[in-house]
Amino acid sequence: MPMTLSRRRVLSAIGLAGAGALAAPRVLAAEALLETTTVRLSKAPVICFAPQYVCEDLLRMEGFTDIRYVDFTKPSTFGQDLAEGKYDFASNVTAQNVVFVDSGLPITLVAGIHAGCYELFASDGIRSIRDLKGKRVGTWAATDLLEMMAAFVGLDPKKDLTIIDDPEAKPLDQFIQGKLDAYMALPPEPQMLHARGFGEVIVRTATDRPWSQYFCCTLAARRDYVARNPVATKRVIRAMLKAAELCASEPERAARRLVDGGFVDNYEYALQTLNDNPYAHWRDYDAEDTVRFYALRLHEVGAIKKLPQRIITDGTDFRFFDELKRELKT
Repeated sequence: MPMTLSRRRVLSAIGLAGAGALAAPRVLAAEALLETTTVRLSKAPVICFAPQYVCEDLLRMEGFTDIRYVDFTKPSTFGQDLAEGKYDFASNVTAQNVVFVDSGLPITLVAGIHAGCYELFASDGIRSIRDLKGKRVGTWAATDLLEMMAAFVGLDPKKDLTIIDDPEAKPLDQFIQGKLDAYMALPPEPQMLHARGFGEVIVRTATDRPWSQYFCCTLAARRDYVARNPVATKRVIRAMLKAAELCASEPERAARRLVDGGFVDNYEYALQTLNDNPYAHWRDYDAEDTVRFYALRLHEVGAIKKLPQRIITDGTDFRFFDELKRELKT
């Protein structure tokens, strides 16, 4: 249901304006009217999608009055849920978004959000990805990324790795119990593993090349929403990017919002995630080049059939993102 602006929300929005996070009135006045004031965003238990969860007041200042967060079902149906209209926008891992586009789902990647967030933990004696040959590796939602990383260093991911990614098998628990040799973790999992002293990190996508040079997560939208609501689409992207700035400039405040909003339970894990990932550097990465990179890697391991340029043509529209890079100057 639409939510009215409480005194707390008004004060919060004023605070954001004071921090320079809100759109200048002259910019909004120069744009056409919103085609819709409703937007639905996915809600997944992933801390690094933080900009999507702390942008509600910013969306209201952009003119949206009916903002809904819709629980996702499971990783395997994430793209289908977006395509079928369960939500209008969803942050997600870029590699998985590319796979969704390749499968023909009517979704469009519209913006890059941030780099980093994944950490590959390994047990004693494993110092690099090459050492994973013949090993058992677990993950919750990064099978494609694991296969790309293995292929990048010369391994055959289908033959050289045994990947445990069935949620019912509880791969994280298996790693903690010593039943798996490595685990690809996504926030809040890295924070929990660090806190409990499990494993050594052999790859961190926020700092290790080539993964650190591209957007880890991108914002995807329903294709028909973008086509019918270009003004609304641009304003959603703008709110999201300003929320990313908030995550970087005021991580304590953003972490508290995540907890108070019911998106995460652990404040310390949320704060560590915001401090560890480069949310302020979305201007420094090329969204189209990111899609090209991941599409090439995925094509090499046989995870997609379409060539990179076809993925870009069929499933991306970064015109608003590129415009906002120019408009939202530091």
